[in-house]
Amino acid sequence: MDVELPVMPPIAPMLAKAVAAIPPQPDGAPVWSYEPKWDGFRALLFRDGDEVTIGSRGGKDLARYFPEIVAAAKDELPDKVVLDGEIGVPALIGDTHRLDWDSLSQRIHPAASRVAMLAEKTPAVFIGFDALALDSASVLAEPFEVRRQALLRAVGAGARDRRFHVSRVTTDPDIAQDWFANFEGAGLDGVVGKRLDGVYVEGKREMVKIKHKRSADCVVIGYRIHKSGNGVGSMLLGLFTDDGDLHMVGGSSAFSDAKRIELQAQFEPMRLDPDNPASGEPTRWRSEKSGEWIPIRPELVAEFAYDQMENHRFRHTVKFMRWRPDREPTSCGYGQLDVPLTYDLHDVLEGA
Repeated sequence: MDVELPVMPPIAPMLAKAVAAIPPQPDGAPVWSYEPKWDGFRALLFRDGDEVTIGSRGGKDLARYFPEIVAAAKDELPDKVVLDGEIGVPALIGDTHRLDWDSLSQRIHPAASRVAMLAEKTPAVFIGFDALALDSASVLAEPFEVRRQALLRAVGAGARDRRFHVSRVTTDPDIAQDWFANFEGAGLDGVVGKRLDGVYVEGKREMVKIKHKRSADCVVIGYRIHKSGNGVGSMLLGLFTDDGDLHMVGGSSAFSDAKRIELQAQFEPMRLDPDNPASGEPTRWRSEKSGEWIPIRPELVAEFAYDQMENHRFRHTVKFMRWRPDREPTSCGYGQLDVPLTYDLHDVLEGA
């Protein structure tokens, strides 16, 4: 690829460290810029004329999976530009638009024909939140205030039908707290803080992030054996619907060797069918055989820490906190997890 840019790929994106709360502004002039934390694929986009490269946080080439973003970069961006942002897939959930992680994750597929079909069926957007270069100048060493202006010149405000958008920002911590409380329903998962005078530092945790942390009481409905063959690799969790159906919502793992053995001894007598495990749902990451799990009587309740739920399942592996012998399994429902859809994604994007 023949590319000549003031900032050349590959670049390790600047990262964020987790903090407990939105940092306050000191007395006098503000030092922090706050922005929503977008929940998608982190992406560094390089455009030099007809050449467009999109690198993931881990250095993976994302361009082949998002041809509509490549095409839009040629239509909507300056000839020479390097942007840092997030790729997401908007979806209409009920009557509200939000970023949909399931639709986004399905975009990573080896078959070119399926990539083309999904690009048409579930097109993605790029939400820019930093600029590394514009035209012939690198802005890596410039403070965020300067990089933000370069980002706005490169992307602009953007209409709904554009693929490129700019993340909104504020220096008001009260507004940032409102975003933290109300934007989650649009598919966002917290707030990021950047120092206004901070330069772009590759691969370093120079930003801060504040993410939602919650807990839920779930029914343990089964388990998978650890890959070593000894002990429990993961607990499988369920919640009851309003109709009384018990649905699997995710799993909890990362147990010590001793805890895995202890859990298996606890669960073995509770197996519903000792001779036959349940088939796992096949995905592009695992076969049906590797997803096998062992159902147990839905009698145990435990509290688990999680950060986000989407499409009635936990987005990430959740953490076991404690057993809840005081809770009846049937009392563990989806109601404890409700997130209000306060803002539509279009309103969040257009507020930039």
